[in-house]
Amino acid sequence: MLSRATRRGSTTKPCVGSQPGDAPTTSARGPIGRPRVGVVLAAGRSERLRLVTHGRSKLLIRLGGVTLVERAVRSLLAAGLERIIVVVGHQGEATARAAREVAPEAVSVVRAERWEAGNGASLSAAEPVLAGEGSFVLVCGDHVFAPGSLDGLVDAHHAAVLVDPAPGPEAWGEGTRVRVEGKRAVAFDKRLDEPSVDCGAFLLTREVFDCQRAVSAQGDDTLAGALTALAKVRPIEVQPLPHDGWWQDIDTPHDLRQARRLLRRSLVLPTDGPVSRYLNRPISTRISLALAPLRPSPNLLSVIALAFGMAASFLLAVERPMIGGILVQASSVLGGVDGESARLQMRANTRGAWLNGLLNRMVDAAVVAGLGIWMLSETLSTRRILLLLGGIGIAWAILATAGMSWTTILNLPAATERLLGFSLGGRDGRLFLVTAWALLGHPMAALVAFTVAWTVSVAVRVVLVRRSLGFEAPTA
Repeated sequence: MLSRATRRGSTTKPCVGSQPGDAPTTSARGPIGRPRVGVVLAAGRSERLRLVTHGRSKLLIRLGGVTLVERAVRSLLAAGLERIIVVVGHQGEATARAAREVAPEAVSVVRAERWEAGNGASLSAAEPVLAGEGSFVLVCGDHVFAPGSLDGLVDAHHAAVLVDPAPGPEAWGEGTRVRVEGKRAVAFDKRLDEPSVDCGAFLLTREVFDCQRAVSAQGDDTLAGALTALAKVRPIEVQPLPHDGWWQDIDTPHDLRQARRLLRRSLVLPTDGPVSRYLNRPISTRISLALAPLRPSPNLLSVIALAFGMAASFLLAVERPMIGGILVQASSVLGGVDGESARLQMRANTRGAWLNGLLNRMVDAAVVAGLGIWMLSETLSTRRILLLLGGIGIAWAILATAGMSWTTILNLPAATERLLGFSLGGRDGRLFLVTAWALLGHPMAALVAFTVAWTVSVAVRVVLVRRSLGFEAPTA
């Protein structure tokens, strides 16, 4: 949200030499290069959050275990920007330390001496360190965005503003409204009678600094005033918030609670089937948020889920189905906490995903072995059982891992994974079937259900991989 809006009825002279009503120059209309630098406004102080901040900068508030300034920096880096400039003011030293810890080689910090005048004055402090940059992405540090929400803005190739065209009543009442003509933003003001509000994220050119000086000379040190002046000399495209995106301005304790709710909902993946969506995630996401202040290692959480799975396998093998079945489901739930924690901390990476997948397959193989030993312990020797089921489990683990890798490498649609979930062919569905039949005391049914569900998932993935690689069925 932008601070004080331009005074009603005020007029601002164009900031790059044109006259009121003139069309932008040809150069101003042209596309701009992809930005390399992001700027985070982290200078302000929030009186309405003083019971939470206790006098500190609100940019140091933790959300999902991550400070707001760190979340802003990581969001810009995730969008592909190479260098981040953080503008600090109130409690600047502490905010600067938190920002630099994210990526010391990529983060620069500047202090806005006039930060109390307004966020336009704070922006002006970044001008000297943006020398040589034709464009940059600007975000307000106290705004939180869903993953991927900034990607379209970074790739816009024209000055642009991220706009929420259908904000809720609270966001509309608190936010800076945007007057839109066609696909362009032409004015920014809290008191405009317009439905859209800006989300606190912009792709700007260096002309905005000329505009800021022009409006500042008239007593307006707001970012809204500078953007309205910029819109008179350069078209500012409207970049709608992605349909699956969200944003939240953090100004009050209520905003903070709402941001936590949105963050928790974002942990549910589009590929989740009904077991994960309605049983596992409601539990695992609460665990993840409760653990977030500790910032646990996602890899450590993966190992803990493995331990639960191995314990479940042992208990099934020694015919303790009640406790074993419960631990199978507990392992399934905890198997989601590691990925959720990585996403909360904005630390997700392919290495962690690979480790998680490997440990999950180990649990699957162990559970199958435990069921087999329970089922056959009275008719076969333990050694033969272990050899037989161990071989089957390892083979299944390799094939399942390979199948999942194929779908990832070939970018097969998420809808397919969700379809597998609804058919209980996803891992959460398979383990739920094991839990249910184990609690009923039927190891054979549990093993058959697991095998059928697994076979369905692998068969579907194999068909999709063949299609993606261009294989066709032979014709007679």
